[in-house]
Amino acid sequence: MEEKQFHEFSVGNLNVHFLPSTTYKTNTLLLHMRAPLEKETVTNRALLPFVLQSGTKEHPSRQEIRKALDDLYGATLNVDVSKKGEYHLMSFKMEVANEKYLADTNPLFEKGMELFASVLLSPKVENGEFDSTIMDGEKRTLKQKIASVYDDKMRYANKRLTEEMCEGEPFGLFVFGEEESISNVDGSSLYHYYQSAITNDNMDLYIIGDVQVDEMKKLVEKYFKGIQGENRSTDLLQVEQKQITSPKEIIEEQDVQQGKLHIGYRTNTTYEDDEYFALQVFNGIFGGFSHSKLFINVREKASLAYYAASRVESHKGLLIVMSGIESNKYEDTTKIINEQMEQMKSGNFTEDDLSQTKAVLKNQLLETMDVPRGFIELEYHNQLTTKKRQLSHWMEEIDKVTKEDIVQVAEKIQLDTVYFLKGKEETKDE
Repeated sequence: MEEKQFHEFSVGNLNVHFLPSTTYKTNTLLLHMRAPLEKETVTNRALLPFVLQSGTKEHPSRQEIRKALDDLYGATLNVDVSKKGEYHLMSFKMEVANEKYLADTNPLFEKGMELFASVLLSPKVENGEFDSTIMDGEKRTLKQKIASVYDDKMRYANKRLTEEMCEGEPFGLFVFGEEESISNVDGSSLYHYYQSAITNDNMDLYIIGDVQVDEMKKLVEKYFKGIQGENRSTDLLQVEQKQITSPKEIIEEQDVQQGKLHIGYRTNTTYEDDEYFALQVFNGIFGGFSHSKLFINVREKASLAYYAASRVESHKGLLIVMSGIESNKYEDTTKIINEQMEQMKSGNFTEDDLSQTKAVLKNQLLETMDVPRGFIELEYHNQLTTKKRQLSHWMEEIDKVTKEDIVQVAEKIQLDTVYFLKGKEETKDE
C-alpha cells in the first residue's frame, strides 16, 4: 500500500500533522485534546467542547456560528468527547469545501481555519466567565445525555459493565461525567479549567487538505499562535493490567422486554504489543463480524440472542461481548459464549475462518482509510503509545497472523465480569 506521509511541526503546545492531498473534495481539520481520565475533571471535559462551539467573541451564539459555516459553502463543525484507554479526549472537527472545485475563488480553507481556531481560542467570555446562557443550555443538554443512556439499554448495560469491571480504575469513569457534578460547574470554574486544558493537554491537530506544506505552516502559525506552553507529545500514561483472581457476576433487574448480557474480559494485549494484530483477527473470528462464532452459534444455531457480538478496546486491553437475550436464556447463553471462548483457546477454528476474517478486516480497514476522519483516527493510535505503526504495513501485519498466534493471544484472555440486566418476572394471577 502507498504510504501517505504526514508532515509534522508544532506551534507552542500544539502538535500539527498535515497531509497534503488532492484526493478529497473537502479539506478536513480534526483536533484531539487529551488528558488523563480523572474523577475531578471528567464532567468539565464533557461540557467544555460543547460550550466552546456555542459562541465566540466574533460569533457570540450557535446560530451565528452556523451562519458563518453556511457562508463557507456549508462547512461543518462538530465536537465530541470520547475515551481511549485511560485518556479523556475532547475532539473538534471541521470540513470545508475545497475551493478548487468551486467557481468562487475566495480562500475558503483559510477562512474555515480562522473560524475553527476562534472556537478554540476566542470563546465568548466576560469578566473571566463563560456566558451564563450558553452554560445553562449546555448543562441542561449534558444532563439529558446522561439520562438518555438509561433509556438505551444496550448503552446502559455497557456503562454498568464498565463501571463494575473497572471499579477504581480511570476507565470506569463515564465519558459524559457525573450528573451530580454538573450543578457544581459554573462559567467561572469552567473557564478556569479551559485555561488549564489549553496549556496542559496533549493537543494534536490533523489537517488533510489541498494546500502546500509551507503555506499550511504559515496558516497554522497565524491562527493558532495563541496556544502557548511546552510541547508535551512524549507524555504518555502507563496503563496497568489488572490481575483477575475470580470473575464477578452482576445481575440487575429492570422492566425491560429484552435482557442484556454483557461480558468483559481482560485481553492482556494492547496496541503497544506485537500480538495486537493477532488479537484483531481473534476478535473477528470470535465475535466481530457476521460470520463469527458468537453470531453463528449463539444467534443463528441456538436462537438464543437477538444480537451477539464482541469488540476490542485497543488501548485498555479489554474485550467486550454484547448480547440481547430473553431473560430466561441467561444460563444457556452464558454457557455457549464460554464454549466459544474455549474453542478459540483450543484452536478450534478453520483456515477458512482465518482467511475470511482477514479479508473482512482488510476491507474494513480500506473503507476506514478512504475517509479523512477514519484515516486520521487510525493514525492517531500512534500518539497514544510508544509503538509507532505505519498504516501502510497494517495489511501485511494482518496477513502474517497465524493460527498459532491467535491461540497464543486467546490463552492470555481472562474473564473479568459478567453483567446481566434482566426483565422483571411477571406475577401470574391466582
